[in-house]
Formats: sequence, structure tokens, C-alpha cells
Amino acid sequence: MPNRAFIGIGSNLGDRAANYREAIQRIAQIPQTRVVRQSSIYETEPVGDLKGAFLNGVIEVETEITADVLMRRLLAAERIMGRKRLRGRKPARGKYRPRVIDLDLLFFNKETIDTRALTVPHPRLHERQFVLSPMSELAPTLIHPKLNKSISEMMAALKSPYRVTLARADLLRPPPPVKREAASR
Repeated sequence: MPNRAFIGIGSNLGDRAANYREAIQRIAQIPQTRVVRQSSIYETEPVGDLKGAFLNGVIEVETEITADVLMRRLLAAERIMGRKRLRGRKPARGKYRPRVIDLDLLFFNKETIDTRALTVPHPRLHERQFVLSPMSELAPTLIHPKLNKSISEMMAALKSPYRVTLARADLLRPPPPVKREAASR
């Protein structure tokens, strides 16, 4: 039986919509993994000193690989897309950086994982409307295994000062191909 995982996607640099679409394509190319559903895309005010709104959303995947391997594949996709992470340490809480792409493993089955390399469920997802809003579309009754609350309950209890709004529906559609005019003779 495949593993069920939810992956958060975010981008606030460059062509955010193209980055978002490319991330989904790269995740779909991970062996033994398929994208089952995707949430709407949300536009989120930046946190802290960051400039430029984020596009955020969540996808649900089914995969035969482990959470650790999936996370390594997500980090590889981030690197390929130009994400630069600080080596050897995580930034201090509250130290947010702009990013071409951010891929977070939010949930993996009903597992609780706490290693140096991976924490699942994501440790701050219950504090983030830009995660809970799209999660509530896909799995409103999913129970957080540590907090013992559903996504809907966490969403109702959240008091976030940051604006999160639905983005335009056309952001997920790729742009139409460019028409080339026939060369004149």
C-alpha cells in the first residue's frame, strides 16, 4: 500500500507561478511517486523583513518511498531550481529568506518523525495559515499526530496577522505557446 504524504510548496522570487508549476512537475517525476491532488494557490504576505508576496499551496502524493528518501528528493528539486540553503545549520527562528522554491514535507501517513534531518509533521504548520488553508481543502479531517487536532480545528484556532488570499485560478495553467509568424518570401 502506498504512503500518503502532503507537501507544502512556496515561492516568492522570479516567476512565482512558473516556479510553482515546475516544482509540481519535478515532484511528479520522483520514481514511485504520483501527485494525487493539489490545492488552490494562495498569495501570502511575506513574513518579517522579506519583500514580495509568496505563492503557497499543498499537494497530496502517494509514494512507495520512505519519508527520508522523499525529503532528500524534495531538497534535490529545490537545489536544481536554484534554492540555496545554509549549510550545517538551520536559520534562527524568525530569520526568513526569499526563495525561488520551498518544498516542505508536512505529513507522511500518520507518522511522527524527529531526526536531525527530518521532522514530520512539519513543526510549525499549525502556526501558518498559508499551510492550513490549502491543507483544509485537501484533508480537513486529518488529525495532527502530535497535537491530536484536525486541520479544521487548527485552522479555526489560528490567529494570524498575515494576509492569505486565494490567487488567480489561471496561475497553475502554463502560458499558451508563442505563435510564430510564417516567414515572408
